[in-house]
Amino acid sequence: MAVAKYKRVLLKLGGESLASQSGFGISPHMADEVAAKVQAVHNLETEIAIVLGAGNIWRGRDGLEHGMERTTADHMGMLATVLNALALADALERVGSTTRVQTAIEMRTIAEPYIRLRAIRHLEKGRIVIIGGGTGNPFFTTDTAAALRAMEIDADLLIKATKVDGVYTEDPHENPDAERFEQLAYMDALEMRVGVMDATAISLCMENDLPIMVLNMWQPHSLEQAVLGEPIGTLISR
Repeated sequence: MAVAKYKRVLLKLGGESLASQSGFGISPHMADEVAAKVQAVHNLETEIAIVLGAGNIWRGRDGLEHGMERTTADHMGMLATVLNALALADALERVGSTTRVQTAIEMRTIAEPYIRLRAIRHLEKGRIVIIGGGTGNPFFTTDTAAALRAMEIDADLLIKATKVDGVYTEDPHENPDAERFEQLAYMDALEMRVGVMDATAISLCMENDLPIMVLNMWQPHSLEQAVLGEPIGTLISR
């Protein structure tokens, strides 16, 4: 059996990974697909924590465009991430994984409150921890929440799973000749203003020397390749 290079990872998923073909809502079929990919990585004896976005349910900027208070819009987004966390946890349980959902905003009847040491203990026991509620504070993205939680649980790698197979010099959908980076320094990623992850999250990873792997989750076996240390996607590091 292949030996994983990274023993503990934080996987950041966009809410769109669970969406139906329309791009909105939660598709049980898509949740099953994501669960199968996560389970394949877990079978490599890698400890996995997951942070989900909520773009499939609520986009705060839509509310802001209609005059909504930013704090209210962000709180709605945090709650939407919990819906996604519960859906993915259910799908993972059905493929044989043991999961725990934790939330930054307490809702004890459906999930545990996020407690760093408890999350680490779950990981050590082989459970997949899904963390909802963002950071629990408005004005912070779920990318920043992922970077923060990755640092807190002492993850070896932050995986940003997207629909694009890495970071490019330009948008590959607009310019087919755009070149993909295999490796990129944190400062270069910040100066390029890469759209795949916000600057606050990248800065946080840079300050704490946490590598970021940007990859296409839908490419076969891409997640397994990432934790095995095989060439895949774009690695952002020092």
